[in-house]
Amino acid sequence: MTKQTGTIGVLLPRDTPTRDIIPFAQRAEAHGFDELWVVEDLGYRGGLVQAATVLAATTRIRVGVGLLPAAARNVAFTAMEIASLVQLHPDRVDIAVGHGMPAWMRSVGAWPKSPLTLLSEYITVLKSLLSGQPVRNDGKYVHIDGVRLHESSTPAAAPTVLAGVRGPKSLAVSGDVADGTLLAEPVTPAYVREALKHIDPTRPHRLVAYNIAAIDDDPAVALAAVRPALAVVGEPDWRPHIAPLPFYDDLVALRSRCDNSEEFARALPDAWVRQLAVAGTPDQARSSLADLFDAGVTSAILTPVGPHYLASLDSLAAVL
Repeated sequence: MTKQTGTIGVLLPRDTPTRDIIPFAQRAEAHGFDELWVVEDLGYRGGLVQAATVLAATTRIRVGVGLLPAAARNVAFTAMEIASLVQLHPDRVDIAVGHGMPAWMRSVGAWPKSPLTLLSEYITVLKSLLSGQPVRNDGKYVHIDGVRLHESSTPAAAPTVLAGVRGPKSLAVSGDVADGTLLAEPVTPAYVREALKHIDPTRPHRLVAYNIAAIDDDPAVALAAVRPALAVVGEPDWRPHIAPLPFYDDLVALRSRCDNSEEFARALPDAWVRQLAVAGTPDQARSSLADLFDAGVTSAILTPVGPHYLASLDSLAAVL
């Protein structure tokens, strides 16, 4: 059996039916997953509200919010919300902050001229506030004049603040100011190694990796289940994930021949799908996770595929 060297978590899909949110979290905890991550995608549900809900409904599992777009909220009020979560649920909260998808942020008038500057200022100030320090910052985007969390509202231990980023310059910012990095799916060992070159951490730095996942005793069934969710990997925004792979040029050529992303997903060779997702038998999935841990991942987060997320969650538990 492959030796586990990191923690294994699961992601709560953004379109999970409301009635299933708490059962999903409780079942993830009962199965023994170490972490549960919630997402905040434009038009779906708020990340902090989801986190508060599942934290209150569970007792052990760590809950991560991945991710909060820096331009969407004032940093001081964000710190207040996060501090409250951490005080109520000590040592169970992780927070990732990122740019947000450019198209989404532009659609709400919140895309800055310098996303890198904003992210660096925001994470630096957020961490200081969560540590109980008085903060004065007159940056290009973040302006704070002597704000400090009241002692009654300051957590005993500040939570881990990660940067949810993907490009080389953003990864370098994460290495400079964040406690860790959240990598969106797909995350391959090659992408991890490339990302760590840019992060260049000089102190302890968590690396959380999302991946589409499906587990079945019949590997063909698992590959078919994850294939639709990989439709996006041929789009330009996903280039940093794919460029380190040996079949990158062939993948780009395949996408150019396909009329749409759905056709592209259907045409992906099985060998590529096996690298772009954690999919297969339980032993195959464990081997994929071991490769990720060996490359530097500290938390591997599995994203179940539909249409029945609770059943998918149950099948993913076989990897434990």
